[in-house]
Amino acid sequence: MNENVDVRVPVLIVGGSLVGLSASLFLGRLGVGHLLVEKHAATSTHPRGRGNNVRTMEIFRGAGVEEPIRAAATVLAENHGILQAGSLTGDDQEWLFKEIDPGGALARFSPSGWCLCSQNDLEPVLLDRAREQGGDLRFSTELMSFDADGSGVTAAVKNRETGEHTTVRADYLIAADGPRSPVREQLRIGRSGAGDLFHNVSITFRSHRLAEVLGDRRFIVCYLTNPEADGALLPVDNASEWVFHAPWQPDRGETLEDFTDERCADHIRRAVGAPDLDVEITGRAPWHAAERVADRYSRGRVFLAGDSAHEMSPTGAFGSNTGIQDAHNLAWKLAAVLRGDAGPRLLDTYEAERLPVARATSERASARSGEHSHPGYAAPPTVGGGRRGGMLNVALGYRYVDGAVLGVGPDRPVVPEGVRLTGEPGSRAPHLWLRRGGERISTLDLYERDFVLLADVSDTVWRAAAARVAERLGVRLDAYGIGTGPGADLEPEAGADWAEAHGTDREGAVVVRPDGFVAWRAESAVGNTEQALYEVMAALLRRD
Repeated sequence: MNENVDVRVPVLIVGGSLVGLSASLFLGRLGVGHLLVEKHAATSTHPRGRGNNVRTMEIFRGAGVEEPIRAAATVLAENHGILQAGSLTGDDQEWLFKEIDPGGALARFSPSGWCLCSQNDLEPVLLDRAREQGGDLRFSTELMSFDADGSGVTAAVKNRETGEHTTVRADYLIAADGPRSPVREQLRIGRSGAGDLFHNVSITFRSHRLAEVLGDRRFIVCYLTNPEADGALLPVDNASEWVFHAPWQPDRGETLEDFTDERCADHIRRAVGAPDLDVEITGRAPWHAAERVADRYSRGRVFLAGDSAHEMSPTGAFGSNTGIQDAHNLAWKLAAVLRGDAGPRLLDTYEAERLPVARATSERASARSGEHSHPGYAAPPTVGGGRRGGMLNVALGYRYVDGAVLGVGPDRPVVPEGVRLTGEPGSRAPHLWLRRGGERISTLDLYERDFVLLADVSDTVWRAAAARVAERLGVRLDAYGIGTGPGADLEPEAGADWAEAHGTDREGAVVVRPDGFVAWRAESAVGNTEQALYEVMAALLRRD
């Protein structure tokens, strides 16, 4: 292209909320230059989107931000479970579940755990770390137009404070611009799903005596079911700051202006069951729960991520987590293509992998809202057909049936009945604690930048083959010998059997992608190891 441009950059990110900021962080760590534009002046000030599931926290662990996120979330560290009650002062109270991880069973699957960190606390951490990684992040800057062609995207952006216009030329564009995505609309990408589910007004308020009403109850959310004043109560600091989600009926002519301070305070008092409760309304914001998934995740060099690609019911916090995981999936693929390791067709696997996950997850989120009797939601029998049961199989156990994976059975469900992280291709690689020198690490800590091959320390054939294949392809392929004794790169703790955990014998091997998903598995020895591994890596990288 010969047009005059002000900025040239490999990737342009549109949207600077959780998903856009995450994409910036992931790309920065992989050395991919990028520009992020966000029309708002700063990160979110509203305490929302706070449930970060175990898979998201694993990703943040790999990106080096798990600890600062947990530090930002300390005020809610003791909050667990979901309570349902007719009021907080009566006897009609039931814990839907009292612990997120009862008995600590999650430690078998992951080095991380769930984390409650409100969006207004999480986004500044991501912003700071993204900038540390070299990201160019510009707030008060709005995408005005874009034009995509066969070699890139030309965009016009405007600084909303100064009025200055800038022309940006990027190789690729990531649209993380929300459920009403102008980028998606311009691309004429449709959506399907159940549509609007319910509408709420999120009310922030201050009350000092509410903590006395609660006593030692520390929940994530309490669904208050008084038919005359139902809603959802969420603690912000367990002391004086709170959020209340009140049902809203815009289809019946109800407007946001109808939610006056007096009405909101009275509704909260009746829902809580404390007529004399001190309530100071500090803010209100509308939000709409829906189940919609884009029919496509990309067109040409433009990719959708987060709410622009999928809307989900908020129950279970699946939407933001799915969006962050979108960004993580896309980032390593863009990095591989931009540095020439992979062919452009690798980017086609983004939609092949993430769209089925979004469909399955959105159905489960709707079903979860019905199961929890979320205020304002009356689930029809045909809506929310997702599988009932626990959340862990949806959050951690989902699989890529098609995409940059080899050897996946075509009949495998995207979301299985239970959690089976046993080294199957398409699933998140198993977690084992290892010793590397004097350092204790998880197998998951090995994955972020490059493909990784795991083999037994007693079998040098795979590691030698990996070195030769990496040289032939001109890529990085980190190979580790696992076991005990001389020559071991990694030693499993407590006598754990790495091969059994990964579904191989001592002569087999596993190839894991940069995002921690198993790409291919040799359950035993193969004839010509180097040639087999070469063909595998060439196929995974779409090296035509």
